[in-house]
Amino acid sequence: MYETTLTVVGNIASEPRRLRVGEHELIKFRVASNSRKRLADGSWETGNSLFVTVNCWDKLVTGVGASLSKGLPVVVVGHVFTSEYEDKDGVRRSSLEMRATAIGPNLARCAARVEKIIAAGPENPPATARAEESDGPDCADVDSDADDEVADTAGMAMTA
Repeated sequence: MYETTLTVVGNIASEPRRLRVGEHELIKFRVASNSRKRLADGSWETGNSLFVTVNCWDKLVTGVGASLSKGLPVVVVGHVFTSEYEDKDGVRRSSLEMRATAIGPNLARCAARVEKIIAAGPENPPATARAEESDGPDCADVDSDADDEVADTAGMAMTA
């Protein structure tokens, strides 16, 4: 199957919604990309707009959920497809959707602090498991490097 890869530069136009589909997590939101051009007198003229529904699955959910909100400038890369449905009046409609493969802040329009997400596993138990093993955060025997090894929720703190 051929998939169309697209990069969209724009702003998050709706508050991201976190959903569960079977055993998988999903975050959905809309991105608006607007073209503008500068006129001879220095003013800006608004051109066409593109609105796309972005679907973030599995590994993207953690970073997107911790980092992104409505209004932030983003760069989204993914595979686009048309979703067809019937509205409440029975009229057949379609919308453009994107299954995101990568998302990041548009650093031309905001600043970001990036934190690496370390997956929990046999050698990296979740932070909550380490806290239980140490009998609480005030335990004197806790290895001070333990907090540096695991990030339970990480992402990008962005300021627009």
